[in-house]
This record gives sequence, C-alpha cells and structure tokens, in this order.
Amino acid sequence: MSEAVRIVEVGPRDGLQNEKTPVSVETRIAFVEALVAAGCRTVEVGSFVSPKAVPQMAGSDAVLRAVDHHPGREFHVLVPNEKGYDAAMAAGARVIAVFASASEGFSRANINCTIAESLERFRPVLARARADGVKVRGYVSCVLGCPFDGEVAPAAVTRVARALWDQGCYEVSLGDTIGVGTPVKARRLLRAVAAEVPMASLAMHFHDTYGQALANLYAGLEEGARVIDSAAGGLGGCPYAPGATGNVATEDVVYMLDGLGEPTGIDLPRLLAATNTISAAIGRAPVSRVAAALNAKARAAR
Repeated sequence: MSEAVRIVEVGPRDGLQNEKTPVSVETRIAFVEALVAAGCRTVEVGSFVSPKAVPQMAGSDAVLRAVDHHPGREFHVLVPNEKGYDAAMAAGARVIAVFASASEGFSRANINCTIAESLERFRPVLARARADGVKVRGYVSCVLGCPFDGEVAPAAVTRVARALWDQGCYEVSLGDTIGVGTPVKARRLLRAVAAEVPMASLAMHFHDTYGQALANLYAGLEEGARVIDSAAGGLGGCPYAPGATGNVATEDVVYMLDGLGEPTGIDLPRLLAATNTISAAIGRAPVSRVAAALNAKARAAR
C-alpha cells in the first residue's frame, strides 16, 4: 500500500444529523476544533438543508464560519439544491457535497424523488460550482444494500457514480448506508465502479451494522482504494433502516491503519478526547471498540 490513506471525518455532519436531540452550534464548533487539533485534515462540518427537515444541522453557516480559519484543512458541507448552494456560498464554503442513491426505494424515501430526478437537480449546482471554482464531492447511498429494495447490483451503483463523476464531482463516496456489506461484496463493488470512475477518486463510506466495516475497508485498501469516510465515536445511523448503526468509528480506522504502518497524521489520544467530549454532549458512550478499550484502560489506571 504505497499511497497514503486519507480519512474524511464525517461525524459533525453525517453523524450528528441522526441524533434525536440537536447539538448546539457552540458544541459542534468545539467538536470540529478538537478533531482538527487531533490531526483531521478533512472534516464534514454541516449541511445546508431546511432546518425543518434536519433541525440538527441548523446553524451550519455559523459552524463553517467559525472553523474555516485553519490552513491546509478542508471543511465540507452538504447541499441538496441551488438554494442550499446559495447559503453555502454565503457562508464561504469552498468544498460542497451532493448526494444520490443507488436504489430507487431509498431515493424516494430519503429525498422524495427518483434517482434520475435527483441527478438532474444537481446539474445546475455542479455547473455553478465549476464556474465558481468550488470543489464538489458526490455521495452514493445504499451501494451494498437497501432497506426497501434489498440487494443493489454493482451496475446500478456504477451508473450513479459515473453520472456524478461526469457532472464534475472530483470524488465519489460509496456508502454502505445500512452496513450489510461483506469483504467479497465490497471488492466486487469497487472493481465494478473503478472500471468507470478512477479508483483514486473513490471513497469508502461503510457503516458497521453487522460488524463488517473494518474488514470491508481492508478489502477495499487491497483493491487500491485510498480514501475512507469515518465518524468519531461511530456517530450516525440510518432512520430508514431499523437497527442500522453509525459510520465506522474513526478511532477504529486509525488503530487499524497504525497497525498496518499507514500514517494518517491523526493523534489517537487527542481523537479519543474529542470523541469523549461529543459523547458526553449527546449522552451516550462511543460506538467504537477502540474508544471503549482505551477508556476502560484509563479508568483502570486511575
């Protein structure tokens, strides 16, 4: 594995947007600052969607403005349409993300439109971003299974990923939203999509519902993928998939990569401190084996 692995920390957006109780803007700012202090170079900090639809992301403009002062760091925000793009630009965003689904059932349930309609919505957003010199990252949900449609064929994922790539996304993140994938399926998926979108421009966004996320990531690393989305403490979930847990925990990913001799630039003790702080704010323990082990070790040493 000669090329460095890049971690995209998605806890402040993809993680916290699924919490039942919204976290204050001040707490979210402190969380992002702690993640940056731990060495996270790319952090997804908010979402410019209707606060009525996702109240947890209200104030994302204030979060972005407060943290966007670190040189050499990227702060991503999600936008669903041109209105969201306008708000993101007003807040000074330099990297945005758009999202589509690989399954029709999830697309209709999540954003109330077909896959084709969602891709059309993004065309003016990507055109404006291109003109404004703004980078755009694309997300594809349900790449290894859907709570409504069941198994999702790699060809279906490839079509959506290629469409986002053709529209101008510099990177496409493949999301196992309900965490049903296995290493064999992850390999098959990445090989299929990489035939249409360069592997260097693909990211792995795997949830850990069935405890397979790290194994799936390792399989992807062996295939040549070098970008991993993860959330501190395993934050996240899927409201449409009963029992679905959050994203693979950043602590667990960093521990695995450290063991492989893959430098991430992330300091594990500082990352754990950031995780413990946000976990206290939301009132539950981190969903991370590494965090649980290190916290237990620290308690035993007192």
